[in-house]
Amino acid sequence: MRIDKDNYYLNIAKAVAARSTCLRRQYGAVIVADDEIIATGYNGAPRGEANCCDVGKCYCREHSTPIDEHAARHGDQYGTCVAVHAEQNAIISAPRRSMRGATLYLACLDESIDPAPCNICDRMIKNAGITRVVTRAGTF
Repeated sequence: MRIDKDNYYLNIAKAVAARSTCLRRQYGAVIVADDEIIATGYNGAPRGEANCCDVGKCYCREHSTPIDEHAARHGDQYGTCVAVHAEQNAIISAPRRSMRGATLYLACLDESIDPAPCNICDRMIKNAGITRVVTRAGTF
C-alpha cells in the first residue's frame, strides 16, 4: 500500500532529525509547498558555534536546566539552550514567498515524543506564512 503524503513528509522530517547536533532531543522540520520541499532544518547550535554532539556536552545538562518529560513543551526552556530549533532553521533557509500557504512537518527522532512548536516558533511559523503544521500526533 502506498504511503500518504503527510506520513511521507513526516518520514523525511524524521530523517532530517538524524542530522541534529543536540544530545537531548533530535528534531527535524520540512517545509512543503505545492508538493515540493522548500527547506529543511534540524535543531542544533548556530552556524560557526560548537555543537553539543561534537564537544560531548549538553549545555542544558551542564547548567542543570530542568526538564519534565511529561509537562515541558518543546521550547519551554528556549532561553537556556544554545540550540536553534528545527522549525527556525527551516524557516531561515526558505524564501518567504515560497512559504505562503505552506505546510511544516515536524518530527522527533524519538517517536515517543509528540513535538509541537514552542511559542517563539509558532509566531515565526505564522509570520512566515505557513498555514499548517503536521506532526505524528496531528495537525495544528
